[in-house]
Amino acid sequence: MRTAYRTCPICDAVCGLRLTLSDAGRVTSVKGDAEDPFSKGYICPKGASLGRLDEDPDRLRRPLVREGERWREVTWEEAFQAVDRGLTRVAETYGRDAVAVYFGNPTYHTMAGFMYREAITQTLSSKNTYSASTIDQMPKHVSTGFMFGDPFAIAVPDVDRTDYLLVIGANPLESHGSLCAAPDFPARLKALRERGGKVVVVDPRRTRTAAFADEHLFVRPGTDAYLLFGIVNTLLAEELTAIDLDVNGLDELRELAAEFTPDEVERVCGVPAERVARLARELAAAPTAAVYTRIGTSTAEFGTLTQWLVDVVNILTGNFDRPGGVMFTRTAALEIFRTGQPFDTGRWHSRVRGLPEVLGEVPVATLADEIETPGTGQVRALVSIAGNLVLSAPNGPRLDRALPGLDFMVCVDPYLNETTKHADVILPPPRITQMPHYDFLLLIVTVRNYTRFSPQILPLEPGQLSEAEILARLTLILAGQGPDADPAGLDDMILEQILRGATEAQDSPYAGQDVAELRAGLDGDSGPELLLDAMLKLGPYDLSLATLRANPHGIDLGPLEPRLKELLITPSGRVELTPPKIVADLERLRARFAGPQPEFLLIGRRQLRSNNSWLHNTPSLVGGSNRCVLHVNPADVARLGLGETAVVRSAAGELTVPVEATDQVMPGVVSLPHGWGHQGSSQRVAAAHPGVNANALTDESLVDALSGNAVFNGVPITVAPA
Repeated sequence: MRTAYRTCPICDAVCGLRLTLSDAGRVTSVKGDAEDPFSKGYICPKGASLGRLDEDPDRLRRPLVREGERWREVTWEEAFQAVDRGLTRVAETYGRDAVAVYFGNPTYHTMAGFMYREAITQTLSSKNTYSASTIDQMPKHVSTGFMFGDPFAIAVPDVDRTDYLLVIGANPLESHGSLCAAPDFPARLKALRERGGKVVVVDPRRTRTAAFADEHLFVRPGTDAYLLFGIVNTLLAEELTAIDLDVNGLDELRELAAEFTPDEVERVCGVPAERVARLARELAAAPTAAVYTRIGTSTAEFGTLTQWLVDVVNILTGNFDRPGGVMFTRTAALEIFRTGQPFDTGRWHSRVRGLPEVLGEVPVATLADEIETPGTGQVRALVSIAGNLVLSAPNGPRLDRALPGLDFMVCVDPYLNETTKHADVILPPPRITQMPHYDFLLLIVTVRNYTRFSPQILPLEPGQLSEAEILARLTLILAGQGPDADPAGLDDMILEQILRGATEAQDSPYAGQDVAELRAGLDGDSGPELLLDAMLKLGPYDLSLATLRANPHGIDLGPLEPRLKELLITPSGRVELTPPKIVADLERLRARFAGPQPEFLLIGRRQLRSNNSWLHNTPSLVGGSNRCVLHVNPADVARLGLGETAVVRSAAGELTVPVEATDQVMPGVVSLPHGWGHQGSSQRVAAAHPGVNANALTDESLVDALSGNAVFNGVPITVAPA
């Protein structure tokens, strides 16, 4: 037996794990790492199941190539030759825009996914770049980009020091925080209350977080912008503001908020007017306070407006960039994703629907349009990296029908699943324990400054390739260098770009130094490790990969500190309270709620033992409360005469689904978890518990106009007995 330590890569909480392995390399035990200064031994059911997930017998071990309706295991050489032929043929015949690329959620949780993403997109140079960002988080990037100039200036609640936490459309006791990494959120909220603080949750469902809170308020799905405008109205009308930042647009904001009185807000969102006003007064009166929102509002029709108003409220109450309010993490690694250029959208638009580009990509909600619609630029090939679009994208069944029409498709994925079954080539990455791990992206939203590196635990088996080599060779194929090009050359090019930028920046401590000398001093066993060493050495804490290796439990880098001044890059040099593009979207908000509203609305549901579609093949995570059933309020069950099953219909499709009556959801709202629908899956556990695909009901034609984010919450539906 031996012990190894690593960061859990499954969700956003970056918990430290202690793994026990047998001599044969099998994980026999997974426990929380009590010596981790951030997670302090906390572990959830997902982390505890890491060994079973890692050793899943249904994981692919060798590349697969399609031959008609059959799959054949091939060597890596054969697989990359097939990829080169397929992608090169499409690009040379129809142009670069005919090749699309999609980056799924797991790419945010791996070192290689971070390192090669930019290289792949720049090399491909296609307007058809897509990612999970427009499935769950793009509204936050757009709102912060317009307000602060930096789309990655995402402030997180300083939950360990706040006196008042208002949570809207988030369930951190089950998600562990999202765009807000906080291991053991339950203990953190308990500590908040023990020091005399208060937690309030606004949500259409009595989530686990809402049940824990001091107060829970039901709100009609999709109306959160109205609720927040009511809070802004009260703060301004009653002169409760305490702004301590340089801002533009305060007078315009006052004019915009004037119509959103608490009484007007109640008519739309259903929260009593007196409670809307009291929320504003409590936020203003608390010694420190933070408003936090996440997936429930980000995946709604007015996601960007809601994210904007959350930061507006935090600014108006004097709780922005302040201890106990919302603050910015200072990462250990150089933040190479920050461009230093003021943010804007719409450098190009999607071909069919004219949706604007954001952060170099277009909305995944229009991918099916681009595949199905003939003409110049039609998508004819797809590179899908760690994504199950058929289950995760809006109107997934339409993509299920569209993907077979592609000329070529290659997937980097460990499973033969609902999406990869349409591929021509599948390239499986190695097991979790066979890869080094560092959270380049998640560590930019931790509620405390912290860093940790997890070295590779088990070696690659003969005939296996690392995820880094797979993605590097894909990049080189897209660059026209063929299937046999040396990945080390790409790694050197990426490193040289970063080091050269550091030596040419006037404010860099490495200004004027020799790039070759810096490169020679880097440490690491792979391209991603060398990148990490460079970014640590160029970062603000004088760290290195060697330092992190010597501290296997992680390093506490201290509490969050104010840093807005160094992140703010708007042309005015001030916080923009009323960005023109955001203000222009208010007309759409008013129009949307001016007339009659649907009788029933569909929302999603986070479950503690589930994380998208790829955890449904682990026996210990299936069953119990983790079931694909429709939650319906008992009053609606009785009124509609529902039995054990119901038919749910939307503009996109219909489902027949088991019903569970529960007062956890408000009347007029039904809830269905996402990521299910494993009919015909080769994943045996998932196939035995298939559930239904909630995205058969979501409408890909409806998006948040500013960000292009898909709408999964507040979907108009009808419900009837089966």
